[in-house]
Amino acid sequence: MATTDRQATTLALAHALSAAERGLAVIPLSRTKLPALRSPHRDDPAPAPCHGECGRPGHGVYDASTDPARIRELFAAAPWATGYGIACGLPPHHLIGVDLDTKSQTDSSAALRELALRHLFTIPPTVVVLTPSGGRHLWLSGPPDVVVPNSAGRLAPGIDIRGAGGYLVGPGSRTRHGAYAAAPGTAHLAPAACPPALLRLLLPPPRPHRPAPATTDAHGQGLVQFVLAAHEGQRNTRLFWAACRAYEDGIGAALVDPLVEAALDTGLTEREARATIASAARMTGHRP
Repeated sequence: MATTDRQATTLALAHALSAAERGLAVIPLSRTKLPALRSPHRDDPAPAPCHGECGRPGHGVYDASTDPARIRELFAAAPWATGYGIACGLPPHHLIGVDLDTKSQTDSSAALRELALRHLFTIPPTVVVLTPSGGRHLWLSGPPDVVVPNSAGRLAPGIDIRGAGGYLVGPGSRTRHGAYAAAPGTAHLAPAACPPALLRLLLPPPRPHRPAPATTDAHGQGLVQFVLAAHEGQRNTRLFWAACRAYEDGIGAALVDPLVEAALDTGLTEREARATIASAARMTGHRP
């Protein structure tokens, strides 16, 4: 490995350990901004869903840790890493990343300001990370019982959201296109609470309430199948969306157990599944 690469890896590890001290779970990243460790199941003929239960590294954001010893192990297994990713949606910060991109033809910062004026919210002082392309990542903290999904351009053109199952490139990381750095005066800040009006925009759009149909079998089965089709990184998001739809359509209580069973098949634990469904119930104004 070239000396410059070794230096970049050493610096990335140092920054990752510093982030972990602040309660941010991290993973090593390559210069492509992708997780540095490949899946240990990539050569399996029919890999079963695994999110680290096998004990081996290489499960992307599911490897994220705040334990210094574990972080050093991950970087030792990926000596080519030149950056680190910060997992979103995990306690204690339940991080939400607002990625203001510069690649689109629109002004993403202006689009965010327009949204703030239209929906009456302001972005409080928070951590801002400057990207090599001239974009910005705004760090916000979400409620512990709300699952914010990842999205690209849904909020507005040029604005991507990093939520549960996603990660942000940490400041101090080096990529093919340059370095990520905290904006002056923001590095010492904690992620600010996401304004409630903005949080509502980040969640899946609600559907109009309809009275429960005479039979909910077909509709309920469709929601269950939607959960069963979840890929890695989508499980909580799909379950939360399906549960919201079920409660809005008046079949939430009847569909709790089938949704839990479907979530178990995708690899979630029963505790995780029931917590996500309870969050959906509260979000739609129902008693869990």
